[in-house]
Amino acid sequence: MNDKPPVCPVPAVEPSTPAASQSYRYCNLDHSQSDSTALAEEVALAIAYNGISQAVMLVTPTDLEDFIVGFSLGSGIIEDPADIYDLQLSGAGSAQYAQVTIANRAFWNLKQQRRQLAGTSGCGLCGVEAVEQALPNLKALPGAPLPPAQWLDGLRQRISQFQPLGQHCGAVHAALFMNAQGELLLGREDIGRHNALDKLIGALIRQQVPVAGGLAIVTSRCSLELIQKVLRAGVQTLVSLSSPTGLAVQWARQHNLNLIHLPQKSAPRVYSPAMENQA
Repeated sequence: MNDKPPVCPVPAVEPSTPAASQSYRYCNLDHSQSDSTALAEEVALAIAYNGISQAVMLVTPTDLEDFIVGFSLGSGIIEDPADIYDLQLSGAGSAQYAQVTIANRAFWNLKQQRRQLAGTSGCGLCGVEAVEQALPNLKALPGAPLPPAQWLDGLRQRISQFQPLGQHCGAVHAALFMNAQGELLLGREDIGRHNALDKLIGALIRQQVPVAGGLAIVTSRCSLELIQKVLRAGVQTLVSLSSPTGLAVQWARQHNLNLIHLPQKSAPRVYSPAMENQA
């Protein structure tokens, strides 16, 4: 990895759309005062593969194409982005629909999994029918150097420019990508922490951004399903602004994933791979 100080180009961020946030009025308990504030919106997105309903997810209604591509790969429904042949969105308001056409081999594997997901914004493994589906056999990464310390200096402050919806109304998580030169390239936001990461992975795929030498950053707690998603995407370093779970650390060590926690007021904590021989 390049160890020069990170350069942070200003991202091309569009203002939050009305679909992503709306203004709502509120009052105090005795109704003597009232005001309005912006709140993040969410919609129910039903996803069908080759005409068969597979999942209903509560998502922030932005970057839905990115989400579907990232969800398909990160959930193990496809193994290669080329397995998605077509993607059509429809619906209005709080009910959205996605019809995804995938390769026969991917559809066969999907049917073999016998998964019926009913997703929420708080869980990434809802509806799996067997423990083997929650703990799949994934390939270990080849391993990569840890990022230079300079890349993480002031990171919490620098990522705010990639969180327009969060800055506007709060209540959303973010996932970002930093390339092999230490540049923050893009970010995605969603009410669901795993949804935000799916959107990021989908954006990387759709924009053909090389992930080698880069790292993913999540603003949420880091649990197992986030580890699985970055492993499937081939990202070799994951930085979390909140603590990882013990199982997340175990999986990161087993699969050669660099896992770094960036506490708010202390130095970065490297849990994997540097500490792989310690509890």
